[in-house]
Amino acid sequence: MEANCVRCSEEGRKLVGKVYNQAFFSLLSAKLGGHTFYAGYQGMYGDSPFPRVFLNVSALGNELPTYEFVSTHERSFQLRYDYDFAALGVPGLLASTRYVTGDYVKTGMGYEGKDWERDLDLSYTFQAAPLKGLGVRVRNALARSNCRTGINENRLIISYTWTLF
Repeated sequence: MEANCVRCSEEGRKLVGKVYNQAFFSLLSAKLGGHTFYAGYQGMYGDSPFPRVFLNVSALGNELPTYEFVSTHERSFQLRYDYDFAALGVPGLLASTRYVTGDYVKTGMGYEGKDWERDLDLSYTFQAAPLKGLGVRVRNALARSNCRTGINENRLIISYTWTLF
């Protein structure tokens, strides 16, 4: 189980206006062999959205590559499934799918905002030299909302990890 609670308020010169947000996130997981199942909840409480300095860098769990589910009053739920193919003798190969849906978004336009996102990932990290540590991930994301732009995207993500010490 993973849980996080964050309280945000303005300080200093208050250049972005009033900031008052409390965020709660919890994620439960269950693992059996190569299968891992997740269920999560995230709630935004207060009079402003969750403040961010850098995109997709926070202590919250329902921030996905396209939608972040941190709008004022938003409540979001996550279902996720991962499979590690090491259980079948293929270490480094991972598959993941997740779905997050959010509602109660305060739009200021006279209606309640709703949004959802579905991501599919397939990744492989090379296990032997000379490519050891090189990772390749393919991601398909589909996101829809009644209060912001919908997104269809495919990403190719290349990463490399090496040991310094």
